[in-house]
Amino acid sequence: MNDTELLHLLALLKVDGVGDIIAKKLLNHFGNAQTIFQIKASKLTSIDGIGQQLLKKLKDKSVFEKAAAEFDYIKSNNIQVCFYQDDNYPERLKHCIDGPVLLFYTGNIHWNTRKIISIVGTRQITSYGTEFCKKLIEDLAPLNPIIVSGFAYGVDIVAHQAAMDHNLQTIGVLAHGMNQIYPKNHKKYIAKMEQNGGFMTEFWSDSSPEKENFVKRNRIVAGIAEATIVIESAEKGGSLITANLANDYNRDVFAVPGRTSDKLSQGCNSLIKTQRAHLLTSAADVLYILNWELTSSLTNDKVIQKQLFISLEPDEQKIYDYLLQNGKQLLDIIAIECDFPIFKISSILLNMELKGVLRPLPGKLFEAV
Repeated sequence: MNDTELLHLLALLKVDGVGDIIAKKLLNHFGNAQTIFQIKASKLTSIDGIGQQLLKKLKDKSVFEKAAAEFDYIKSNNIQVCFYQDDNYPERLKHCIDGPVLLFYTGNIHWNTRKIISIVGTRQITSYGTEFCKKLIEDLAPLNPIIVSGFAYGVDIVAHQAAMDHNLQTIGVLAHGMNQIYPKNHKKYIAKMEQNGGFMTEFWSDSSPEKENFVKRNRIVAGIAEATIVIESAEKGGSLITANLANDYNRDVFAVPGRTSDKLSQGCNSLIKTQRAHLLTSAADVLYILNWELTSSLTNDKVIQKQLFISLEPDEQKIYDYLLQNGKQLLDIIAIECDFPIFKISSILLNMELKGVLRPLPGKLFEAV
């Protein structure tokens, strides 16, 4: 994308009434933004959704003054721009009808992995939520996923920090322009995040962190990832909006269960109860549902297994190791070879299935995940 096209794209997006959906419709039809401003009015009105009122606004050249100011800000601050038709635009976000036409970002963001997870939750994270989030990212680290969140207080910043602790790429999706950071207390994390990851937004430099911007931001968090994980959430909140958006985009959603009496578990419990989210108890659940392989170019199977299944009981570990070595086996054979009575092994296998480390197959067969 050259500078001339970027200027025209900025102008197009500044036209009142032209959002991401209308802009994409025009761009897909006419090929580029410059043509849209030069084409005859009759050809513009032939596009569904373009009426006389919007046509008049498209012909108002004053939008170029605002576009030029933003263009200068982008260039003078070394902000990178990603167009939705570019190869380096996040692949999953391309398939969201309302995904941003332009993304602005800073840092070292590389979409060199398809394993992208968004982690969201309450700003009033508890010690339980904190430890779960840290452990989850530690266990997933060998698979080198990108961790996306909103850079807010609570779950967001815990997820970003945990990702940095394990040298994972992490991206903060902002609800405002690149000329500021919200909350201000998080400025201390900027440099480290931009070393391996960075920040992304669709908002211009004159955009403040208004309430409606956070809701709009959430669609990027949901759409960019293969799955969205809700660590803790009250009955209402932005995390549930993100989870619902992820469902609308046909993405997997996970939620961490909690006690029914805990206020900050009510949202997660509701997602699970209404089948809008998978129950999440460990990293193994993520691997099982997303069908991620237990291999990585950065490490070997043994290291990953140790990190993922460290919570297995001795009896469970014995059965898991046996199945890993021997492949799928009948329940009776497992009982004999592992020296467990049938009544005991049935309950062990059930617990292992709930932990996501074992898969039941037809004919009383079981295999390690």
